[in-house]
Parts: sequence; structure tokens; C-alpha cells
Amino acid sequence: MPFSEETLEFLVRNKLTDSREWFHEHREEYERLVVEPLAELVTELAPAMAEIDPAIMCIPKVGKSISRVWRDTRRGPELPIFRDVMWITLLRSKQSELPGYWFEFSPRLVRWGCGWYQTDPRIMAQMRGLILSGDRLWKGALRAYGAQEAFVLENERYKRSKYPDEPPERREWLDLKSACLTHYEPDLELLFSSELAQRLAEDFKSIAPVYEFFLESTLRAQLPERRR
Repeated sequence: MPFSEETLEFLVRNKLTDSREWFHEHREEYERLVVEPLAELVTELAPAMAEIDPAIMCIPKVGKSISRVWRDTRRGPELPIFRDVMWITLLRSKQSELPGYWFEFSPRLVRWGCGWYQTDPRIMAQMRGLILSGDRLWKGALRAYGAQEAFVLENERYKRSKYPDEPPERREWLDLKSACLTHYEPDLELLFSSELAQRLAEDFKSIAPVYEFFLESTLRAQLPERRR
């Protein structure tokens, strides 16, 4: 079943009420309106993700590929218990700092992408090394990025470039503090469409070479640890 206006209404009410008691009383709505559409989306995306990387996990359960709607209050007991943002993450493992694909929605925004929320500096160093050496995976990533129009590189960069003599297309990547490609969807109605999974699958596959470049950078950064 696709998402609906009721999905967004539930997330807003749950956040504004911010009550564990209210949430448990409306648990059936949460499962039906939020979890079931997300689980269906993960399942529908699984074949496309297997084409990109057979090791990517697509587990349609909360706490696995599906986010929780509540926060870990141990990290900030003064914060609200519930959020109105939900997402899925599709990656090899949550514990190994690997890149992944993701989809996120809220009453305000729908977006999806590939990369990290914050990239480990060691991974960024390996990424820059591959770029500067002209590695084939970097060249493939650059071609794929240039051939599509859905995604943009997140724009958190160093104010002063460490590579002022490099061509602009290289410097755009070399000066990144963290690496993530993101699509911001202007048509929120797509969230309610049965074509959402197909659109995500097509977009994700279009940047598969970028994912491969990110993955190789990560594996190289982890190499010393793997030899221990």
C-alpha cells in the first residue's frame, strides 16, 4: 500500500502529542499507515538493490532497514520523544561506516540519496587519493554523476580549497567535507504514488558507479583494521 495523507497526519499528531501512552493507544494506526508502506517499499526495492550490490541488506523491519519513529532519549532526555520524519537505509551493515542508499520523508520534505550523513575523514582521504590518481572507479563515478540530473552533491565544503590548481569538476569533490548525493523531490504527491518504488530504483541504479566509488574508498580506509 502506498503512503497517504493519513500517514503524514499521524506523524504530525504523534509528534505534537509526544506521549508514549497516546502512541501505544494508536499503535495499530502507526503500523498500518507508517510501517506497512515503508516495509512494502523496502521489499519492492530489494531486486534493484541486489543488482547494485548483492550484499546490501533490505530488511523490512523497524530497527533494520526502517527507522524508528522515537528518539533514543538517553542521548537527550530533554528532547521530544517522537519525530515526524521517517526513513529507510539500504546498506551492507550499519556498524561498519559503509555507504548506503536512503529515502526520507516528513510532512515537509521528500528526499533520497546515496552516501553518508557524515563521512569518516579517513574515507574522505581515500576518496581524494582515488580522485587525484585518476582511478577508474572515480572516472566511472564522475561519468554517472554527470549523466544524471536527479542528484546533487551536498554542499558542505572547505571554504578555502586545498586543491586550487585542480579542474573545477575535480575540486567539486576534493573540497567536500562529507560525501552524499541527494535528490530533493519538489512533487510531494509522488510520496502517495504507486510509482514511488520504481522511481527510486531507477534513480538509485543511475548512480551505482558513485556508490561503487564510495564503497571502494571505505574498504581502503578499513584495510589496516582488516589486517589486524
